[in-house]
Amino acid sequence: MKKIILSLLIVVFGLTLTTSCIEEIKPQSSTVTGEQAGNAPGAYNNFVNAITSTLTGKFTYSGSSHTPYDYGYPSFYLMRDVMGHDMALSYSGSWYQTWYTCGTGLGPQYAVSQYPWTYYYGWIKNCNTVLSLAGAEPTADKISGAGIAYAMRAMFYMDLARMFAQKTYGLDKTSETVPIVTETTTVEDLTRNPRATNEVMWAFILSDLEKAEKYLTDYKRSDVYTPDLSVVYGLKARAYLVMEDWPNAEKYAKMAKNGYSVMTKEQYTSRSNGFNTPNSSWMFGLTFKATDPNILENDGDSSWGSIMCLEINPDVSGCGYASNYGHQILIDRHLYETVPATDFRKNCFVDFALDGLNKLDCIEALKAYSDYPEWVYRSGYDGNYKAVGGLSLKFRVAGGSAGHDNQYVGFVVAVPMMRVEEMYLIEAEAAGMQNEANGITLLTNFAKTRDASYVYGAHQDAYGNTSTKPFLNEVWWQRRIELWGEGFATFDIKRLNKGIIRSYENTNHLESFRWNTATPPQWMDLCIVQTETNYNYACTNNPTPIKPSTDSEEHKW
Repeated sequence: MKKIILSLLIVVFGLTLTTSCIEEIKPQSSTVTGEQAGNAPGAYNNFVNAITSTLTGKFTYSGSSHTPYDYGYPSFYLMRDVMGHDMALSYSGSWYQTWYTCGTGLGPQYAVSQYPWTYYYGWIKNCNTVLSLAGAEPTADKISGAGIAYAMRAMFYMDLARMFAQKTYGLDKTSETVPIVTETTTVEDLTRNPRATNEVMWAFILSDLEKAEKYLTDYKRSDVYTPDLSVVYGLKARAYLVMEDWPNAEKYAKMAKNGYSVMTKEQYTSRSNGFNTPNSSWMFGLTFKATDPNILENDGDSSWGSIMCLEINPDVSGCGYASNYGHQILIDRHLYETVPATDFRKNCFVDFALDGLNKLDCIEALKAYSDYPEWVYRSGYDGNYKAVGGLSLKFRVAGGSAGHDNQYVGFVVAVPMMRVEEMYLIEAEAAGMQNEANGITLLTNFAKTRDASYVYGAHQDAYGNTSTKPFLNEVWWQRRIELWGEGFATFDIKRLNKGIIRSYENTNHLESFRWNTATPPQWMDLCIVQTETNYNYACTNNPTPIKPSTDSEEHKW
């Protein structure tokens, strides 16, 4: 019985498919059996499609209770990003407050710690099922499916390794990540499956990516919602960056860039398509569909659009946590203030100076950010938040005017998972760690696509942290503003061994959670859910994080 319970936990609650082609999944296995798959029409392709179609749109964790953060892969962006300092919450009752406030729920005995386990090992099971059906030497009709499965499994383990390891690869190769479950893992293995070290895990990830590269060489995709060879190169660039293998990180970032172009000012700040529609910079993405449970149920409020998109008409729709319920996620004030006025990325966030204006003047000033300035104003002042400074308009509502009046249209957005801008920054960082002058040139060339007046060196002492050389601080600053809200904050803080600073003069971080740390805070090392360690006797756990008892003394810049 324990083995059955464990397999349900670690390999996760069955396989979610876009079709109901499989009637039953045997809980004693990490994959669906060949007999089951053989009885289903078009089964293999359905299993392959499920790898990416289940990334978002469904209540995978909470079911009928419709938890607002239960909408899949992009929800993890926010869980990770609010743990640091580049995002501030407008309201202590936010659905992301557990991660922002080092809440009790981060402990291993609470449901929050089950969330990544349920999602990620469910996605990994989807990959394992495809690989089991494909076999060790896939036939021509199964090659691309196997390549997609290897690429996605590598991506999922890459995320898990960075969320659960207490030390990044560059600091400690023996630091433990998570247990590895593959298509050949047995039920007996699951009861004695230790956490892989950084060294073992990242070697495994690279092995999967090597196979993905081989099998996707001739694959041509129809859209950006499935990984192709360029995405494999991008994942390799990410992996080698973490491993501090600078030559390979530079090499694969450069290869991944081929065929893409960075977003222009018009694309980046578009009021209609800004970060809701793939463009020439998107290498990989996901999309909500109008038929998704996350959109159709709970008024669409359990979705990325509800959490991140402000411009929903409060008089017609009245829905959306960001637009109508006072649950805005803000940019950190200090980060915002370090962005020059000449950098167009600053236009994605409302200036804090508007907080001092009367209502009519504030609404007039908001026309610089939105075609719906009164709605943006009301999203700040009518909810729990009582200001507009720091509001994000990076992620726009979909569907034009129809989307602004109807959340069932407006929240049907795409979300980027990999953009070519990330590859430019990886290339610059990796090149600079081999030859700083070369890295500075690459970084400057990229930065000037965002700010023609950019001069290297303004952010070398970012956050007063001396754990990395000034060049890395300059790259880090570019990553923080360029990739804000896209799930990289915690990963970079841990990789660069940075602390966080929330307490400073005029901070917009919530009182009682204004903490400064010299190194990555303990709450960034996720706990493994207790049911896993109860039945997997070889699996150890991370310490339960302890919330700081008081706000930190204000940092002096």
